[in-house]
Amino acid sequence: MISLTDSQKIGMGLTGFGVFFLFFGMILFFDKALLAIGNILFVVGLAFVIGLERTFRFFFQKHKMKATGFFLGGVFIVLIGWPIIGVILEFYGFFLLFRGFFPVVVGFIRRIPVLGYLLNLPFISGYVDKMSESNNMV
Repeated sequence: MISLTDSQKIGMGLTGFGVFFLFFGMILFFDKALLAIGNILFVVGLAFVIGLERTFRFFFQKHKMKATGFFLGGVFIVLIGWPIIGVILEFYGFFLLFRGFFPVVVGFIRRIPVLGYLLNLPFISGYVDKMSESNNMV
């Protein structure tokens, strides 16, 4: 069992609520307020989970500046009131920032009974294998 500090537990809750608000905001036709709350909670929760210094080091690495620009630019655009364009930029930035984690996530999901079976279906496994290939280190 992984031991979490109190601030990491709070961060997990904030990140979870952030993802919930983002999802709910998209379900409700890109509601600006829900998406803005979700963005703020997600970023603050991430800072609580891994710490402020590590968050800044992660986002502002030299080779991740483009991804950080898209992600934080998307957050800013959602906050000023253009949710669809902002979410598109955020997704692109999120993909660029976290693409090094995708092979780990795919490997984990393949061990889950039902989801692993679905990922190993012939027409899906080729696509998933192609997406999970990564030469970029995190």
